[in-house]
Amino acid sequence: MYKKFKWLTVLVAAVLVVMTGCQAVGGLDINKALLTSLDVKSSESKASIRFEVVPSDKALSTEDKEAIDLINSLSLNMDHAIVQDSKTVSIQGSIQYSDKKIPLHVSMDSKGMAIQLEGAKQPFYLSMDTTVPGLPDTSQYEQAIQDVVKKAAGLVLKHFPNPSTIAVKSAQEKVNGESLNLTHLHMELTGEEILNMVKPFAESLLKDEAGLKQVIGDAYDAIYPMITSIGEAYGEDIELLPQESKEEVVASLYEIVHGALIEFTENYDEQKEQLLEELPGSETVFGKDTILKLDYYFDEQLNTRKNALELTVALPASEDLPLKAFKVYSEGEVWNIGGAVKANQVDTSKGVLDVLNESVTPGQVLRNFEKDSQIYNVLKDDLKITHKTMFLSPESDDYGYGVIKKNNQSFVPLRYLTDQLDAEVKWTKGSKKITVVNDLTGEEIVLTVGSKTASVGGKNVTLQAAPFVHNNGSTYVPLRFMAEALGATLHLEGDGWISIKRD
Repeated sequence: MYKKFKWLTVLVAAVLVVMTGCQAVGGLDINKALLTSLDVKSSESKASIRFEVVPSDKALSTEDKEAIDLINSLSLNMDHAIVQDSKTVSIQGSIQYSDKKIPLHVSMDSKGMAIQLEGAKQPFYLSMDTTVPGLPDTSQYEQAIQDVVKKAAGLVLKHFPNPSTIAVKSAQEKVNGESLNLTHLHMELTGEEILNMVKPFAESLLKDEAGLKQVIGDAYDAIYPMITSIGEAYGEDIELLPQESKEEVVASLYEIVHGALIEFTENYDEQKEQLLEELPGSETVFGKDTILKLDYYFDEQLNTRKNALELTVALPASEDLPLKAFKVYSEGEVWNIGGAVKANQVDTSKGVLDVLNESVTPGQVLRNFEKDSQIYNVLKDDLKITHKTMFLSPESDDYGYGVIKKNNQSFVPLRYLTDQLDAEVKWTKGSKKITVVNDLTGEEIVLTVGSKTASVGGKNVTLQAAPFVHNNGSTYVPLRFMAEALGATLHLEGDGWISIKRD
């Protein structure tokens, strides 16, 4: 799959570079204007992004039509975003698809990101704590690294050529209801032009020895103190850079970058032709029908106050992908730049669901939503996040993965079955009692090795056969009982294998 659509990755990378590279036009210092947009300032804004796929001319299946209609109805709306500072942001808006609208509230600070979706009992949380126990806090170096990124972007802007279609004019636009006199920058370029702009950029960059060395030196100043502090924390010197001085490091790294640029420019035409030959359909993607349109509106301080993007990616004819184009539209407005604003933080006082925790299961995610909420039905019925299918060999198995027949009863390894169905297993220390937590419902299933008495959700049941410990050390439980208690059903396949399915 990756190889098949590798050209799409190449296109996205090229587009990102082009979006940041233009020279002065019509009296507007575009480089300075775009660099100003990289400065994180307090502000308020709103934005939207939507998607569209254009079907091919061939007849579509019902399934394809439904998928296309779903994608074409999808949009993300940020009704009110607040940037308090570079680390503190909040967004209130919604996700829309078909006739459904799911409100959301996102907030981010230095510790992490919280996402509150309508119907969720607790917000989802993504920790951004990058500190490592025993190592120093490197957050003090973040600003210096961000400054280097901006300087590197400035170097790209300086050398990237203008697209063939570019214009600057005065415009009166409304931003958050206020009419403003702005400078409108409009750019257009095709997929073919994107590829043809890369080599001139590299050739121009190759000639700027001073600029490259400056950025490398700035990177050294930002990163080397951090490396040193980590080394000191270990109580030893880390000799990642064996040269004795900054000048030697810069000179050495410049030679590497310079050599790579020379090789790239010398081989670019050949590599481009090879790319177009080896990747089926790439001549369509990088052709005249792939079009990027960009509109920026700047105020007198060169702050971006309004923007719009329209990207059309032409797709090659394919039996597997009944589409001829994919489109992305986005637009936004920014106001109150540099004003005294405060982000609206998501309430995390009642706990969060840490989605980066490896132990978070599909059932936990689903149970975090009220059953009558829209997203509960989306996750369960549309995305089928709790759907599971597994197969068991009908042959006796001594390795803990197959079925064992005993007294005409089928037994399955407890650990294997519960792992496959995301159930939690708790052992009562010093006893033969086992508690299994159903991932779908959260209810407890209690069994005892050697006993036919069990309970499901607090209700006692009698098993046809008791769980036992096999000579391989694994605990085996009655297959049908355990599978059905965990919300699954059994099916005997034609070849004798047993399938276990959970919707």
